[in-house]
Order: sequence, then structure tokens, then C-alpha cells
Amino acid sequence: MKRSFLLYFLIFLVGIVFIVRLFQIQIVKGSENDPIKNNAAVKVEFDYPERGYVYDRNGKLLVANQLSYDVMVIPNEVKELDTLEFCSLLKIESEDFKKRIQRAKDYAPWLASVFLKQLAKEDFAYLQEKLHKFPGFFIQKRVIRDYPIKSAANIVGYISEVDQLVAKKDDYYEQGELIGKAGIERQYEKILRGKKGKKHFHRDRLNKIIGSFDNGKYDSLAINGQDITLTIDSELQQYGEFLMQGKRGGIVAIEPSSGEILALITAPSYDPNDMVGRKRAKNSTRLFNDTIHKPMFDRGLKASYSPGSPFKLINALIGLQEGVINTNTPFYCYNGYRYGRRKHEFMGCHCEIYGKPIRLNTAISKSCNAYFANTYKRIVEKSSSSIEGMNNWSKHVKSFGLGNYLGYDLPEGDKGLIPDGNYYDRRIKNKWGASRTISNAIGQGEVITTPIQLANVTAAIANRGYFYTPHIVKSINKTAIKDSIYTIPKQTTIDRKFFQPIIDGMHEVFKTGTGRYYPLKGIEIAGKTGTVENSIIVDGKVKQLEDHSILVAFAPKDNPKIAIAVFIENGGYGSTVAAPITSLLVEKYLTRKVERKWIENKMLDINLYPIYNQQIQKIDSLETGTN
Repeated sequence: MKRSFLLYFLIFLVGIVFIVRLFQIQIVKGSENDPIKNNAAVKVEFDYPERGYVYDRNGKLLVANQLSYDVMVIPNEVKELDTLEFCSLLKIESEDFKKRIQRAKDYAPWLASVFLKQLAKEDFAYLQEKLHKFPGFFIQKRVIRDYPIKSAANIVGYISEVDQLVAKKDDYYEQGELIGKAGIERQYEKILRGKKGKKHFHRDRLNKIIGSFDNGKYDSLAINGQDITLTIDSELQQYGEFLMQGKRGGIVAIEPSSGEILALITAPSYDPNDMVGRKRAKNSTRLFNDTIHKPMFDRGLKASYSPGSPFKLINALIGLQEGVINTNTPFYCYNGYRYGRRKHEFMGCHCEIYGKPIRLNTAISKSCNAYFANTYKRIVEKSSSSIEGMNNWSKHVKSFGLGNYLGYDLPEGDKGLIPDGNYYDRRIKNKWGASRTISNAIGQGEVITTPIQLANVTAAIANRGYFYTPHIVKSINKTAIKDSIYTIPKQTTIDRKFFQPIIDGMHEVFKTGTGRYYPLKGIEIAGKTGTVENSIIVDGKVKQLEDHSILVAFAPKDNPKIAIAVFIENGGYGSTVAAPITSLLVEKYLTRKVERKWIENKMLDINLYPIYNQQIQKIDSLETGTN
């Protein structure tokens, strides 16, 4: 029995060996015997397609193309040449020539690679006449990007050369070709790039082209990339960038009825044309090495902040949903809220309503910390345990898209943090309750959000309980995006009926509350200001820095067209910088003009860089221990 089993096993094994060998002979060897691959008598030239154009929602051109000329080299075909003359033609040093040749050899001696990219037009014309003297070198026309509007660099991104690692992983690319590296260029690379064409030429023993190889049987035409229309309103985008001069922060505006991103502003930013052409290397080094102001860091998508007072809106909605408050529930404020017996266990408040009953509408408009601390405490303590109460609270908060990536069609972001009961149970050894986590009541504590998340929360409130996943592409080749992730609304856990009193309170903010100095005539704005404490930890000690200025809003109140979140780093009170900037952006989008020039001029006069520089010095002195 054992012998027969062994016999069958040996037969099976021999059969497998024969099959593998046949595969090697017929498939692998067949590819090696390809009439083109590794055939020295065949020269392959690529015909590069135009990348797709990019437009804003109103048809304004954001990204176009321009022609560029690259000097290519096939090291194995390079003969002895007059190096000095060649270097003079290309305006490079002889040492640079040696490095470039060696780099091409290291890549592949028999394949073409870029020797010198993006030759100037006048240099190209002169070189073309003398190129016959330098075998192994030829000119390759390429299409590079051009940005007619010096705006939205963080959105459109940039293209860069394919490195050796990418070329080995993806056989579509040759080293030195161009590929999207950030923004839309990266996310929609396969759509924008099109498809390269190929032409195959037969060469004689002297390496001269004598005609098309096999009558063009293996040739193919280039297919241009597809055009993309973004959801961005470029006028609003540019105006937001204009207002953010002298400031750092992020602004995100969304159309509530669709989830389309109207503006995605980060400051500071850069001119997208800085990442094009031969100046790109120098500029990218400068931009990426700026680790203080971080112009390449998209603060709208990636900057993580405590949300501050705008988060009170969510706590109010949860309180209503859980039935622990109603619109007439009164709480009292005595310059703040005491949550423990020790001196420091006191949350201050600036609502200026002392010892009088405060109800929901007033609590929102005046931003009373005591009201929302009491509400939060009731939410957590409604359940039988702190863990259960916090888990229930966290479930409601996350239904607004917080604490996770929203799923938008951009290649980067940050998920922020929404803690739950398990989170605290792992980190707090002693017994804990609502008082231990009370900072969550006012959007401080462990709660972390990004500007795009808060803009999305604002859109959900504007919609009375649902939102669409934010997205930035409207159509491809004029065909609207129909992906269900962007077209099916996502419901929050809050009933629709509870949103109206919150919206009424937000409207009161711009009537009699913290945003009352910046109303917009004829348009009702609903919003909420925020002033977020900002600190760092040095040697285990908390050091306070200038507060961040925040505001969320939507307008018009009853038929919302825009929802917006504004974060100004170290801008102070939300009513000081974020509120007027929000009001101006709403005016610009809804009326297509700005008439309140006095507010605009006031915002342009604000330069926060002296504060940023002082803050850097303060941090440096704290870390080094100097005075």
C-alpha cells in the first residue's frame, strides 16, 4: 500500500515538473524571444499624450499643458564625442555630464532614460541642428503642466519624475517620465495621464534608422488623458487665499446639498508653477524643507485641532436626542462650571450671564461653558456606567463623520480622535466619570478634528441630520460622478426634529451673539464661533500659547448653499478673525462680490507672523531652558 502511494506520488511530482518546464519554454522563453524586446535592431520611441485638463465648477481652466523637450540617452549607443562642445550646447559642466551618464548606465545601459530634462526652446533649436554628431542622444518631446491661475496648489498637486523604484513596480512607466505626486494629479493619475503611443523603427548595423519595423505592426497611437471638472469655485478659492495672507490655517467650504467641496484653502501655500520645469528641484527643496510654516502641508485636510465651541452644537443635539435636556431646560452659570472640590477643578466662562437661568438658544448664542458642561454630564451619567455612557456619546458624535476618514477623493487626510469609554478605561487607572472628561463638553480635552470634518458637521446640521461624503471631482470628460459613496446621504443618529432649535441658536449668534458684528444684509447666516486653547508640553509641563480662532457657519439659514469651517492658528477669539473672514467668504460666494471693503481691509491688515515668530522663539527657549 505504501509502495503504490509512493509510486503515484512520484508520477504526480514528475508531471508537475514537466508542466512547469513547458510553461517556462512556451511562455517565459516566448516573451524572451519577443521580436521587439531586447532586440538591438529595433528602436522604440514613445509618443506622449497630453494630460487631461482640469477645470473648476464654472468651466474656468485651472491646469493646462505646455510643450517641453528632454535630452534622452541610450548609454550603449554613446560613442566617443566632444564632451566640451556637448556640455556647452546643454550649458552644463563636464562633471555633471559624467554623473548623468553614469546614472543612465546604472538604470539600464540598453534603455533610453532622461539625460537632461526640460530644455529651453531656444536651446532645443540649436541642439537639434548638431545632434547628429552625438550618437546615443536624441530629443524627446514631452508635455508638462501649466497653471494659468496661481491658486489651489494643494488641490491640483503636481507631477514629478518617475524614480527607479516606481519604474520597476509599474511597467507602464520608464524612469524619468512624469507621474502625479500630489492632489488631483496623484489621485486621478490614470485618468489624467492617458496612454502612451509607441513607434518601432528598424536600424541597420551602423545604428541608422532604415524604416518602420515590421510595417508598423507593433505601433500604437497615443490616447490623450481625460479632462476633469472639479467642484471647486476658483473665485472663492482665490478670495480665501487672499484673505489668509499673513496667517496660518485652513478653510473648507462645502455645498450641503451635494457634499461638493467649494473651497479647500491652506495657508501658507505656494504658486503651483513653482513645481514645474527645471526650477522645480530648487523650489521643492525650499518648500519641503520649510518645517516651520509648512507650505506643502494641507491644513484643511491634515491639520488636527481641538474643535472648541462649535463642538457644543453636537453635545446639544445629543442632549436633545437622549432626552436629558429640552429647549427650555435651565442651567445656571457663575462665571463658569465647578466639576470638583479642588481649586483648579473649575471651567471658566465668558458668557457674562451670572446667576440667571440660561436656556438652549441663549447658551448657543453666548457660548456658555456651564450650560454645555451640565448637558454633557447628564448625557454620560444617563447610562448605568461611565464606560457605557461614554460609548453612547461617542457613537452619536461619530455619526457626524468625526473620528474617522470621511472617504473624500483626495489622497491625504487625518482621522482626528473621538474618544469612547474604552479609550478612557485603558488610560485612567482610577475610577472615572463625566467630570474626568468634562473638557469634551466644550470641544477641548481629547477631541481632535480637522477643518474638513468640521465643515462636514456644519453641512450635516444645515441638512437637518444627514450629509454627503465630501468630494472634489464633479465630472470626468463631462460625465458626472455617480459613485454611490458620493450620492447616497449618510444619516446621523439625531432625529430631524432636534436640529431646528440648534439652527435657531446658530442664527442668534449673528444677531445678538458672538458673531453679531458681522451680519450680512439680506442673507441669514447660522454659525458658531470658537476660541481654542493652544498649548505645548515641555519637560512634562503645559505651556500656553496664543489661542486659535474658529468659526463654523452655513447660509442662507433656510436654504443653505454653503457650509464653511474656518481655522486661524493663533488668531485669538473666534469673533476677532474667523468670524469676519467667514462672513466675507459667504458674501463672496452668494453675491459674487464683496461690498464691505472695510471688513476686508481689516482682515488684510492682520499679520500674525510676528506672533508665530515669537511663538517659535518661546518654544526654542523652553526646550533649551534659556530665558
